[in-house]
Amino acid sequence: MTERTLFLLFNHQITEAQREDASKSLGVGRIMDLPAGLKQVWGDIPPDLPEIGAFLEPVRRWLEEESRSGDFVLIQGDFGACYLMAGFAFEKGLVPVYSTTDREVEEERGADGLVKVTHAFRHRIYRKYGV
Repeated sequence: MTERTLFLLFNHQITEAQREDASKSLGVGRIMDLPAGLKQVWGDIPPDLPEIGAFLEPVRRWLEEESRSGDFVLIQGDFGACYLMAGFAFEKGLVPVYSTTDREVEEERGADGLVKVTHAFRHRIYRKYGV
């Protein structure tokens, strides 16, 4: 049996906790990030573009060429892009997932009225889309 791959469609570097959980909970043997040019496409979806299906076509083509049925796809980012790519993953027999997190927020108020907010995120589990 061939090992399962986790394909990354998201705008961050995968953390060690996410890597370990992918191996443990998903049975993933390898993790594959988007190539640099496609990472730029995924991270820079134009906010004024009324429809993004055609814009995402290179990402779909890459995923279709590189993946096998039963592989996982970590999909996070632009809501519309996530929706479209999760649907595409289902069509191709892939398993779309997202990372859930604990969030810690610190708020610091300055004397001048400036508010500085710091967010810290800690991976908890992978959750499948659609269940």
